[in-house]
Amino acid sequence: MQLGRILRILRTSKGMTQEELAEKTGLHRTYIGVVERGEKNITIINCMKIAHVLGSDLASILHEVETVLIPSSTSSVLTPSPLLEQNS
Repeated sequence: MQLGRILRILRTSKGMTQEELAEKTGLHRTYIGVVERGEKNITIINCMKIAHVLGSDLASILHEVETVLIPSSTSSVLTPSPLLEQNS
């Protein structure tokens, strides 16, 4: 799971469409889509904009990426982290 997929999970957990997120962040809807699909890298500034609109912060989102990419030996990748649970 990469950053884009985590952003998609957070966005959909808020009941927000790509169009709504794009409007609230000032980014283009197609940009949101390609970032969520992992087809384009996102800048830190744009990630901060998205995190803010989704009620999170960059540090929490990056921690989520780290947690998913480097899971502990006792946890499962399928186990939701606190960030994803809190935003459900």
